[in-house]
Amino acid sequence: MNTPITIRKLISEENCYETLRQLRWPEGVHCPFCGSLKVNRRGHDEVHRSCQRYQCKGCDRRFDDLSETVLAGHHQPLPVWIVCLYFMGLNLSNRQIALELDLNEDDVQGMTTALREGVDKKKPRAAAGGGRV
Repeated sequence: MNTPITIRKLISEENCYETLRQLRWPEGVHCPFCGSLKVNRRGHDEVHRSCQRYQCKGCDRRFDDLSETVLAGHHQPLPVWIVCLYFMGLNLSNRQIALELDLNEDDVQGMTTALREGVDKKKPRAAAGGGRV
């Protein structure tokens, strides 16, 4: 029996998390709650073993690689989100993305909506008075 090769099987969770950390914290990990650079590593997530956990020495709060991001609190693994975002960049429909990722179309609708809203929040807003930025 031939096992089909899918893009999901080709994407490494470890590489996705490492890339996420590099993009999110190019100057080093800092607390998403208070901004402190004084953080300790506190193991990994039990399910997503590449997801690093931390504890802030400043505010004593715990967080992980996804805390306070659009990706936090969702059941799909990070590589699925990354591939979904890639497919969105290729302008695939939600139906096409669902087929490629072997997901329910409603799940993909939720993912693409969350990603679009997250990207929209990061866009710079026009200056007051209608001037261009």
